[in-house]
Amino acid sequence: MHIATLMLLGSGELGREFAIAAKRLGCRVVACDRYEGAPAMQLADAAEVFSMLDGRAVRKAVEKHRPDVIVPEIEAIDTATLAELEKEGWKVAPSARAVQLTMNRDGIRDFGAKELGLRTSAYVFAESRDEAVAAGEAVGFPCVVKPVMSSSGKGQSVANDAEELGRAYEYAVANMRGDRPRVIVEQFIRFDSEITLLTISTRDGVIFCEPIGHRQEAGDYRESWQPAALPAAALESAKAQSAKVVTALGGHGLFGVEFFIAGDEA
Repeated sequence: MHIATLMLLGSGELGREFAIAAKRLGCRVVACDRYEGAPAMQLADAAEVFSMLDGRAVRKAVEKHRPDVIVPEIEAIDTATLAELEKEGWKVAPSARAVQLTMNRDGIRDFGAKELGLRTSAYVFAESRDEAVAAGEAVGFPCVVKPVMSSSGKGQSVANDAEELGRAYEYAVANMRGDRPRVIVEQFIRFDSEITLLTISTRDGVIFCEPIGHRQEAGDYRESWQPAALPAAALESAKAQSAKVVTALGGHGLFGVEFFIAGDEA
């Protein structure tokens, strides 16, 4: 007897840890990924192999296993299908809208900067080398170039002039996840530290974990630690902004909200 059936869309190492915790609570876990023997599949109750970008395959797996909750674990997912499934009554954690926005840098950046009015770096999206160079001229050099869909800093680099920016665009597209050759070119911000504030939206309100500090090298994360020391004013600012973000996204769940800290500002 299981208390709930959870379907993981993406079954990597993070999914494996999630599956372990869920099974300890008495849940049935269905692990899905594009290849057989993915980490979470090795201890799941059932498994399905297909691309998470294949909306028909996602729907087929959901209708077959009828999960109580669909849990997206990777960025490269057909989010439009998740939205359709949610409208039909299937539960997506934390919500289909949250997944759709947070899985892509363009969606979440416009959401934070334009819809919520949060302070962000200047940015422009580009879908070609020429557009990227023009974006660099708009935000100024040096600038940072990233794929709109990636993880752990992959595909990210800094460009100091137009020639470097063209190479940075090609590098970003080559290391992107998903099926959209789109990048974000953003203003280079000088900061003291980089943190993730784990923010949990619950039925009883929003709560926070201690901030997690990060160190990147060559566009990839090298180490993280918790708690990260930062000024009290910066932490309170980060909490206020995080609460605003997760409340607007909707649903209940755990969100990782990222900040640059410069002095007392987040």
